[in-house]
Amino acid sequence: MRRTGPTNTVLKGLIVTLEKASKKEDAPIWAYVAYELSRPTRKRINVNVGEIAKYASDGDTVVVPGKVLGIGRIDKKVTVAAWSFSASAKEKIEAAGGRAVGILDLLKENPKGSGVKVMK
Repeated sequence: MRRTGPTNTVLKGLIVTLEKASKKEDAPIWAYVAYELSRPTRKRINVNVGEIAKYASDGDTVVVPGKVLGIGRIDKKVTVAAWSFSASAKEKIEAAGGRAVGILDLLKENPKGSGVKVMK
């Protein structure tokens, strides 16, 4: 049985970019995010905004290697980077004063990955 991996070409490109950045910048966080994104869709991480509010502090930067869902409340100014967001999750994060960005955007802002937390 052979492993096929993701079929989405944009996701494949993101995984390759994260792996290269991990080696170039000596930042193992990006290799871990790439590994999590390369898993099958049914095993990919889904996080609710309520969980982000529970575990993150004001001003934190959080990466979700999967999808952010809109269940729960968030009242902290948090930068959240994810593969995808539900519409309600994006609204709630931005209404709280935070930012919802793509993983590639966060990689460009912070190539070393310093101060970034990964939500599982």
